[in-house]
Amino acid sequence: MSATTHEAPAVLTVDGFRTRRSFGLGNLSKSATITLTAVLCADGIIAAGAPGTLLLTLPLTLAVAALAAMRRHGMPALAYYWARMSWRRARRHGVTTYRRLLLPQPYALDLPGVAASSTLIRAYDPTSGSAVGVVHGRGTDLMSVTTLLAPGGSLMAPTSAVSGAVRTWGDVLAGMSTDEQIKGASVTIQITPGAGEALADDVKKRKDPGSPKLARQTIDELVGTTPHATASVAAWMTVTVDPNATDTPPADLAEQVGETLRVVDSLDLSGTGTDVHRRATDVDLRRLVRSAYDPNVFHEHPDHFVDLSWGECGPVAADDGWTEFAHDEAVSVSQVLQEMPRRAIPYSILLPLLSPGRFQRRITLSYRVLDPFEGEAVLEREISNAEQRADATAQVKGRAKFSQKADYARAEKAAAAAASGAQVVDWTLTVTTTAPRLDDLIAARQELTRAVKATRGIRMRPAYGAQGPAFAVGLPVGYNPLVRS
Repeated sequence: MSATTHEAPAVLTVDGFRTRRSFGLGNLSKSATITLTAVLCADGIIAAGAPGTLLLTLPLTLAVAALAAMRRHGMPALAYYWARMSWRRARRHGVTTYRRLLLPQPYALDLPGVAASSTLIRAYDPTSGSAVGVVHGRGTDLMSVTTLLAPGGSLMAPTSAVSGAVRTWGDVLAGMSTDEQIKGASVTIQITPGAGEALADDVKKRKDPGSPKLARQTIDELVGTTPHATASVAAWMTVTVDPNATDTPPADLAEQVGETLRVVDSLDLSGTGTDVHRRATDVDLRRLVRSAYDPNVFHEHPDHFVDLSWGECGPVAADDGWTEFAHDEAVSVSQVLQEMPRRAIPYSILLPLLSPGRFQRRITLSYRVLDPFEGEAVLEREISNAEQRADATAQVKGRAKFSQKADYARAEKAAAAAASGAQVVDWTLTVTTTAPRLDDLIAARQELTRAVKATRGIRMRPAYGAQGPAFAVGLPVGYNPLVRS
């Protein structure tokens, strides 16, 4: 059965996805409505003394309001064009360009972009008795620990096993919501094509010269096609922790690291459908980051990364474009979630994105679990906003839109689920594909677009003007777009 036609039992479908929407005039948000009202009042006050100014201020105000109400690529057109102008201004000042330079500490060989303030700490984990890598955000004082995972396939698993794994993952999220020190988490799956070369080397060593000729020809043919038909899958989960969010904050950096490891050890991933391989060491983190910027070194031996400094794991040069991120000889394109389907979806909806292709791809789910009180407040506010939008439309047109009624019903359903113990989660999806050469950029972008369309419902858009940060989302560098610094 193909990935795009997989049918899941009704018990293995999920729904309840909803985008936050504030109440405002027409398609305007609440803040945009308040700003527009204030500007119109200012126009009126100015016009009271100089009526002729309305010929200039009123059309300008209405034009800006129209841009704020219009949508472009799933966002307000005003926000899109403002971001475009900001990016162009940053490019003129050289802010979007990175070149590795030898500068005095603490700025020597920093990673580019949002990862510039991160530093890698090699720590000792008393639980496992081995080394572990901890990423420290010098600007936020947050720390991140990455766990290497070995996900198992679920398409052939019994329905009871899959539903149990989904429930257990919900329990993990519930544990995050009650721990004030856990600020966010992300799960990344990276698919790198061409993993068959390692298999070819292994077969070459083990092949018996005295074996039958037909057997040798068969194995040679299989080995010859394997590099083009297989891929290496790496999965990891990164948890961001604030070790100081406690009644007795750690006294120094060593105690902060120890507190971070204690918090991460409290998360039990057993029964979630994946096996925990181990905590990522500092060498593992160097390898993951370096191979993201240079996919050609992904299959290098781990000893190749031992002597690299944290800054050397990044690129020598990088350019953050409007729709692409160039790093050394490679170039990446990232897309972010625009909207989830409003219908119930199968648990395997991401399968097309996880299928191997010609280019390296990373799929990252970022989470921020709201505590029960914040979650209840958010849902009650969303119910009120949905009801007010429907009432406002009904007063103007005589009835509310069916989409508004459905949105109100979804908001009530989410609140009822939360009242029954479900967790409210802010989450987003980021997908990055990397082409080894600039000439392959168009093909890589087309492959990513086809994979997104194959999900049959998930809507994504390019990370306009934020390709660098979107690229960093999928790396274990301590950056989570949902975590408030």
